[in-house]
Amino acid sequence: MPGLLRGVARTAVVAGTATAVSNRVSRRQAGRWAQQEAPQAAAAPPPPAPAPAAAPAADDMNTRIEQLKQLSTLKEQGVLTEEEFAEQKRRLLG
Repeated sequence: MPGLLRGVARTAVVAGTATAVSNRVSRRQAGRWAQQEAPQAAAAPPPPAPAPAAAPAADDMNTRIEQLKQLSTLKEQGVLTEEEFAEQKRRLLG
């Protein structure tokens, strides 16, 4: 009887340890995945610029040039794909 009790106790300890380790690994992996996804979510493309109603003024043209430069920078950094860049550029230029 003492040998049987010792075997059951050992099995319980091994199973409890395995469960604790497995849970810790799962939590650590979930934390790493959350850290990897956070920068991607924060680097979403800028909202599209509103379409102009009239001929662009000089200030409006300077603003468009700055926005094009920002879009180009985002594309070079890999935040925007070529298709997204082309769409944003098309919207910006009308």
